[in-house]
Amino acid sequence: MGHLDHATFGWLTPVLSYAMACIGAALGLRCTVRALDATGRSRRNWLLTAASAIGTGIWTMHFVAMLGFGVTGTDIRYDVPLTILSLVVAMAVVGVGVFAVGYGRDRVRSLLIGGLTTGIGVASMHYMGMAALRLHGRVTYDPVLVALSVLIAVVAATAALWAALNIHAPAAVAVASLVMGAAVSSMHYTGMFAVGVEVVPSAEVLSGATVMQFIFPLAVGLGSYLFITSAFVALSPTARERAAYASAGRLTEPDERAVDVASPGFRTAEPARTPTT
Repeated sequence: MGHLDHATFGWLTPVLSYAMACIGAALGLRCTVRALDATGRSRRNWLLTAASAIGTGIWTMHFVAMLGFGVTGTDIRYDVPLTILSLVVAMAVVGVGVFAVGYGRDRVRSLLIGGLTTGIGVASMHYMGMAALRLHGRVTYDPVLVALSVLIAVVAATAALWAALNIHAPAAVAVASLVMGAAVSSMHYTGMFAVGVEVVPSAEVLSGATVMQFIFPLAVGLGSYLFITSAFVALSPTARERAAYASAGRLTEPDERAVDVASPGFRTAEPARTPTT
């Protein structure tokens, strides 16, 4: 069995991956809260943004953590199409869960369906990303730890969606995001501790891309997307703020009905005439 190192760069990759998970969770929860206060096309757009934020945050967390993953005795490469597919799957399945909560009439049932779907989406992304791994050897999994990682993902997703439905204060959303980030990171490392690698030395060149050729640039790009979108959401007014602005605008408009309030029998004084000589 090859020795697995989950932090070849020390605490740098675990801390950065946790930060990415928290940012994605915070943005997703905030967008879900905005969606619940909106209607029509606006609600749909907020939910799409929430799904992309949560999916992107989870994917970026996973592969930033994988930057620090190494196995003694073999190089590591990543299958590019399968890695990209894992990102698409993450956003699509998380989107199903978020829309179930956003449009569901029965809150309890919507929460359970959304949490289960989103949690399975998180786990699917993780193990699809692991399937994209290319190395000289055979990868095995501990089924108990795999099942535990899926359970953690489902519980974390359900708790996050519950927070989106019941917690609207920005400070509370921030705390919920920290908790969800910790849960997602716990799910990731539980799944990684389930991994075993039986190294088979070989001189054959591995197919795929290295971490620095593909994963690092993509993770940086998606991380930048999260930061930019977070700034946009923070600066865009909420539904209540827009209503307050509209109300203030109506109060400051002149009332055309108050142009002439004099009584019908009242006549204004005519200007004095200059006497003619």
